[in-house]
Amino acid sequence: MIAWILTVPFLVYGQEERKHIREGYKNYMEGNFNEAEVEFRKAEEAAKDAYIARYNTSAALYQQNKLDESGKKFTQLMAEAADPAEQAKLLHNLGNVMVEGQKYQEAVEAYKKSLKLNPSDDDTRYNLAYAMEKLRDQQQQQDQQNKDQENQDQQQNDQQQQEGEKDQEQQDQQKQEQEEQQQQQGEQQDQQDQQDQKEQQQMQELSQEEAERLLQAILQKEKDVKEKVDEKKANAAKIKTDKDW
Repeated sequence: MIAWILTVPFLVYGQEERKHIREGYKNYMEGNFNEAEVEFRKAEEAAKDAYIARYNTSAALYQQNKLDESGKKFTQLMAEAADPAEQAKLLHNLGNVMVEGQKYQEAVEAYKKSLKLNPSDDDTRYNLAYAMEKLRDQQQQQDQQNKDQENQDQQQNDQQQQEGEKDQEQQDQQKQEQEEQQQQQGEQQDQQDQQDQKEQQQMQELSQEEAERLLQAILQKEKDVKEKVDEKKANAAKIKTDKDW
């Protein structure tokens, strides 16, 4: 999936630009992609409209895995390329960028467009088959992830439902225990009230009996006193009679 790189036709561009493109091409072929990018950018500065310099900069960026910037440059170049063969190369390289970025759907679309412009390109056909296979794998993986997520969500929902039912059972049990406790307390209070009422009634009855006994004692004492007084009077009268006689 190596991006194509263009060499410079020396009769078209200036000497300074040709120099940087030659140095960039040399570094590129030696695998020094960062140095190649530097030289190609210098060529761009030497001729702002240099198509080959910008194309090769895009290829060097791709080799450094600077995918967003590389893809952006290839897309911009598509608007300038009038030759179908050149457009096919740009679409091929854009497909490569998308594959490296795991954007397989976009890669498939780019390769298909490239093959429409150049049906005989076996490299693009191979890359298309590879991208379609990766796309299927990606979709299957995504489907499996979605299925796993659904299962996980279902398990979480089931767990939450079970926990909710358990909490409700605990709440119902606590409520029942509270009601039983309140009922028990009420019964105990009723028993206590009845006991208090019974004791109060007994006290009242006892007080009444004591009052009657006290009254009887007073009456008896008065009776005893009266009897003693009467007895003394009788004795006094008897003694007086004896003296007169």
